[in-house]
Amino acid sequence: MDYQLNISESEMKVTEAAGNKMAELIQSTDEEIKGIRVYVSGGGCGGMSYGMTYADSESQYDRVLNGDNFRLFADVVALQYLSGAEIDYVDDGIQATFVFHNVFQSVGGTGACGGCGAAQ
Repeated sequence: MDYQLNISESEMKVTEAAGNKMAELIQSTDEEIKGIRVYVSGGGCGGMSYGMTYADSESQYDRVLNGDNFRLFADVVALQYLSGAEIDYVDDGIQATFVFHNVFQSVGGTGACGGCGAAQ
Protein backbone atom coordinates (compact mmCIF):
# COMPACT_ATOMS: atom_id res chain seq x y z
CA MET A 1 0.00 0.00 0.00
CA ASP A 2 1.38 3.41 -0.98
CA TYR A 3 0.93 6.34 1.39
CA GLN A 4 -0.11 9.79 0.29
CA LEU A 5 0.27 13.13 2.04
CA ASN A 6 -2.26 15.72 0.84
CA ILE A 7 -2.02 19.27 2.06
CA SER A 8 -4.06 21.77 -0.01
CA GLU A 9 -2.67 21.49 -3.54
CA SER A 10 0.47 19.75 -2.31
CA GLU A 11 0.72 16.03 -2.69
CA MET A 12 3.60 13.71 -1.90
CA LYS A 13 3.54 9.92 -2.11
CA VAL A 14 5.55 7.30 -0.25
CA THR A 15 5.72 3.81 -1.74
CA GLU A 16 5.11 0.75 0.39
CA ALA A 17 8.80 -0.20 0.13
CA ALA A 18 9.87 3.24 1.36
CA GLY A 19 7.32 3.22 4.18
CA ASN A 20 8.46 -0.21 5.33
CA LYS A 21 12.12 0.87 5.32
CA MET A 22 11.31 4.07 7.24
CA ALA A 23 9.50 1.99 9.88
CA GLU A 24 12.46 -0.38 10.09
CA LEU A 25 14.92 2.51 10.52
CA ILE A 26 12.86 4.19 13.22
CA GLN A 27 12.43 0.94 15.16
CA SER A 28 16.15 0.10 14.93
CA THR A 29 17.37 3.30 16.57
CA ASP A 30 18.04 3.59 20.29
CA GLU A 31 17.27 7.29 20.29
CA GLU A 32 13.94 9.01 20.96
CA ILE A 33 12.93 9.44 17.32
CA LYS A 34 9.48 10.78 16.39
CA GLY A 35 9.83 9.96 12.68
CA ILE A 36 11.64 10.81 9.47
CA ARG A 37 12.02 14.38 8.21
CA VAL A 38 12.11 15.13 4.48
CA TYR A 39 14.04 18.28 3.62
CA VAL A 40 14.94 20.34 0.59
CA SER A 41 18.12 22.38 0.43
CA GLY A 42 20.53 24.09 -1.88
CA GLY A 43 19.77 25.17 -5.34
CA GLY A 44 22.44 26.39 -7.69
CA CYS A 45 23.61 24.61 -10.80
CA GLY A 46 22.45 21.11 -9.88
CA GLY A 47 19.05 22.23 -8.66
CA MET A 48 17.54 21.46 -5.30
CA SER A 49 18.82 18.65 -3.10
CA TYR A 50 16.34 16.32 -1.45
CA GLY A 51 17.09 14.25 1.60
CA MET A 52 15.86 12.69 4.81
CA THR A 53 17.01 12.58 8.40
CA TYR A 54 15.66 11.45 11.75
CA ALA A 55 13.20 13.81 13.42
CA ASP A 56 13.22 14.05 17.20
CA SER A 57 10.52 16.72 17.33
CA GLU A 58 7.65 18.21 15.38
CA SER A 59 7.39 21.92 14.65
CA GLN A 60 4.30 24.04 14.13
CA TYR A 61 5.24 24.30 10.43
CA ASP A 62 5.32 20.55 9.83
CA ARG A 63 2.80 18.48 7.96
CA VAL A 64 2.76 14.83 8.97
CA LEU A 65 2.09 11.63 7.08
CA ASN A 66 1.18 8.84 9.49
CA GLY A 67 2.04 5.44 8.03
CA ASP A 68 1.47 2.07 9.62
CA ASN A 69 4.67 2.16 11.68
CA PHE A 70 6.28 5.45 10.72
CA ARG A 71 5.69 9.19 10.69
CA LEU A 72 7.03 11.40 7.92
CA PHE A 73 7.51 15.12 8.58
CA ALA A 74 7.82 17.83 5.92
CA ASP A 75 7.63 21.54 6.58
CA VAL A 76 5.46 23.77 4.39
CA VAL A 77 8.45 25.18 2.46
CA ALA A 78 9.76 21.71 1.58
CA LEU A 79 6.28 20.67 0.50
CA GLN A 80 6.28 23.41 -2.14
CA TYR A 81 9.19 21.63 -3.82
CA LEU A 82 7.88 18.12 -3.13
CA SER A 83 4.40 18.55 -4.60
CA GLY A 84 3.82 15.60 -6.92
CA ALA A 85 6.96 13.79 -5.74
CA GLU A 86 7.15 10.12 -4.85
CA ILE A 87 9.60 8.69 -2.34
CA ASP A 88 10.60 5.11 -3.09
CA TYR A 89 13.12 2.68 -1.62
CA VAL A 90 15.20 0.65 -4.04
CA ASP A 91 17.49 -2.25 -3.13
CA ASP A 92 19.10 -3.79 -6.19
CA GLY A 93 21.42 -6.06 -4.21
CA ILE A 94 24.39 -3.75 -4.76
CA GLN A 95 23.05 -0.46 -3.48
CA ALA A 96 20.05 0.34 -1.32
CA THR A 97 18.74 3.89 -1.26
CA PHE A 98 15.70 6.12 -1.05
CA VAL A 99 14.84 7.65 -4.42
CA PHE A 100 12.85 10.83 -5.02
CA HIS A 101 10.80 10.65 -8.24
CA ASN A 102 9.07 13.62 -9.96
CA VAL A 103 10.74 16.22 -7.75
CA PHE A 104 10.59 18.94 -10.39
CA GLN A 105 6.89 18.55 -11.14
CA SER A 106 5.81 21.45 -8.94
CA VAL A 107 8.43 23.93 -10.15
CA GLY A 108 8.81 22.75 -13.74
CA GLY A 109 12.00 21.98 -15.56
CA THR A 110 14.36 19.06 -15.51
CA GLY A 111 16.90 20.10 -12.91
CA ALA A 112 19.59 20.50 -15.56
CA CYS A 113 21.41 23.81 -15.68
CA GLY A 114 21.50 25.37 -19.16
CA GLY A 115 24.01 28.00 -18.06
CA CYS A 116 26.77 25.48 -17.37
CA GLY A 117 26.41 23.43 -20.53
CA ALA A 118 24.33 20.58 -19.11
CA ALA A 119 21.95 19.05 -21.64
CA GLN A 120 18.32 19.90 -21.23
